[in-house]
Amino acid sequence: MSGWKAWLDVPASERAAQEQALEPLNEDGVVVTSREISRDGPWRIEIFGEGAKPKLDVTWQWETLPDKDWVAENQRSFQPFSVGPFWVHPSHITVGQPAGTIALRIDAGLAFGTGTHATTRGCLELLATLDPDETLNAVDVGCGSGILAIAMAKLWQRTVIGGDNDAEAVGVARENAELNGVGALSRFVTAAGLQAYELTARAPYDLIVANILSGPLVELADSFAGATRPGGRVLLSGLLVEQADDIVAAYSRKNFLVERSVDLESGGAWWRSLMLRRL
Repeated sequence: MSGWKAWLDVPASERAAQEQALEPLNEDGVVVTSREISRDGPWRIEIFGEGAKPKLDVTWQWETLPDKDWVAENQRSFQPFSVGPFWVHPSHITVGQPAGTIALRIDAGLAFGTGTHATTRGCLELLATLDPDETLNAVDVGCGSGILAIAMAKLWQRTVIGGDNDAEAVGVARENAELNGVGALSRFVTAAGLQAYELTARAPYDLIVANILSGPLVELADSFAGATRPGGRVLLSGLLVEQADDIVAAYSRKNFLVERSVDLESGGAWWRSLMLRRL
């Protein structure tokens, strides 16, 4: 069966709404992906499928793809890899785990976060540098697939809560936690930022993790400061290296200091993950 690809470039402010409108396509086996193609957007949303094309407006661009098993092709594109103490792998590959590593089973899907992007890898590296005794109460804001909350639950063997403003992502995160054997140690709720009773009730936090975008990270500085205990930390990612100064400035005004950072490359761009500590 012949395959096809369609793509659309949208401003960063419109990405979430565009992806939400495409959610029904998942039931038809369509793969939806998105990526930032320049600083502060725009984002390119791409969909891949076979057979009949969905009805989209004329702004979408189309390309016919050669005959292939696109499900298998998508699986092959996501190969296991190691980052810090973790071995990230899709469900169709279960052999080859390096000795002494912690397996994270995550499949590609609409919910962002298979671990391959530099922002997620940076967070996983920095999580492994923390003292478990200083991370007793942690939250993953904008959890996507749940990979970071799941990593924390497996690394420290304690309960971690996560939230996302996309209810479908929350469902995916719950499924992934069960698949990784930490369903009992992970709780996910639908929330914008920290605006849910389940999240505010657990504050103040020892650690807030947020792998989202630079703009929302600046907007969340005030609420993150109010929800982090003195001496606690925030781990921030989803920002290009050249956006880091704006993030640091916003959090410095809230009495956070940079402890360390990781720069990694994805898609031809360099991305920074920041660990900051509240005074």
